[in-house]
Amino acid sequence: MVQAPRPVVPSGTYVVEGGWLLAYEKGRHRLIRNGSMLIKRDHIAEVRSGRISGNLPRLSVPDHLVMPGFINGHTHVASGTPTRGLIEGGRSYGRPIELVENLSDAELDDLTAFNLAEILKSGCTTHVEMSLSLRQAESYVRVAKKWGCRGYPGGMIPGVLRLDKIWFRKDDKVLFRSVGGTLAEIEANLAFGRKHMNAGDGRIKPMMSPHASDTQTEETLTALVAAARELGTGIHIHLSQRATETAAVRRLWGGLSPAQWLEKHGAFDGPLFGAHMMAIDWRTDPAILIKHGAVYAHCPSAGGAGGATQPYPEALAAGIPTTVAIDTHSNDFVENLKLAVIGGKARAKLMADRVPVKMPTIWAAVEGATLVAAKGLGRDDLGRLTPGAKADFSTIDVSGFLFGAGSAPPEPLNNLLYCNGAAVKNVATDGRLQVFDGRLTVADEADVFARGAQAVQKVWKGLTKEKWFTPTSR
Repeated sequence: MVQAPRPVVPSGTYVVEGGWLLAYEKGRHRLIRNGSMLIKRDHIAEVRSGRISGNLPRLSVPDHLVMPGFINGHTHVASGTPTRGLIEGGRSYGRPIELVENLSDAELDDLTAFNLAEILKSGCTTHVEMSLSLRQAESYVRVAKKWGCRGYPGGMIPGVLRLDKIWFRKDDKVLFRSVGGTLAEIEANLAFGRKHMNAGDGRIKPMMSPHASDTQTEETLTALVAAARELGTGIHIHLSQRATETAAVRRLWGGLSPAQWLEKHGAFDGPLFGAHMMAIDWRTDPAILIKHGAVYAHCPSAGGAGGATQPYPEALAAGIPTTVAIDTHSNDFVENLKLAVIGGKARAKLMADRVPVKMPTIWAAVEGATLVAAKGLGRDDLGRLTPGAKADFSTIDVSGFLFGAGSAPPEPLNNLLYCNGAAVKNVATDGRLQVFDGRLTVADEADVFARGAQAVQKVWKGLTKEKWFTPTSR
């Protein structure tokens, strides 16, 4: 039997033709029916309704929605698969992510590659990445450079092996005794930023990534802000992620909220992405965030499947720049967009009689994951399909079984609420198709899968040896 030749992956100069195309015009997204886009190497040269003429290679997806590449506003890439399915048992995932540090560099790269493949295959072309250690940040850069991904990586400070003693302290003396070690981590992460700034043809731009406000002192925060100013890419932080954080900052620093304390020390002078914000002060903090254009990274799966909701509808109502992000356990960005809207609507209905809320929509979620995040990074060449922008895009099947009705639907963004990452079929960064027809092109997908499985099994073997797995009640 003669097999049909495999399709050739377009590259260089080519045309993308979709059933729908989410174009950017006059400051906003607009859907174009039967839209076409001309790619010239790393940028978009033309966007229009109808066919672009010429004898050019074509990516023709008449039942797909062509989207800007999603910007993932908060993630810990290497920690997804080691914790998935474990956090739901009600246990802390601290020990699994500590054991990741026992992997060799090669094993760590295998784990990073598996998780980055999942993120890429769900349509994310830019990652605001808080690696849980500097080793993990180096691993992220090695894989991202090879695959042509766009990232803003940094090692979490304090890193995972120092974090818990400081974060879950019972005495603030522990925090002040940690200053020397934290200052050393800041200097090491600054060196990492200098080393890798603009690596991968400019796609890698490291950020400073303090864990949170309650794991810093005035001395370490001052050093972090100075380092962020030198790098020029800003700060990525867990901000007011729980009530104990806000209480600790108020206790230590004159009654200020975390956002007020960060502002006092100049942390908002550049880009700032703050994740979770479960315990922000709604009387004072929204004005600070809006004033500085800081972005709230809403992570609907942060607590694992079925975890607690976050203040997404409240942030939208307050006018805080808000994006959607993966965090740790789920690497499926489309699924997280859906969870943001569905979970946000449920939260809005429950909270409506207590606080101002705005009902989330899929349009708002997509705008947050593209235009809002791009503005927060200071990038007017990302998050949009328009001439001159970077050729970062994905195509999503909104017509197939479970996603659609057999052809391009009349309101395709709504179909994203029925999709997940499996509906994403093509993904490109700087015009390079890293996913083509649902499969990786930047690496052997079966090899990435097998090696990533071996790495995570080594982590689980360590947990088994420690008798970490115990029966849980139903």
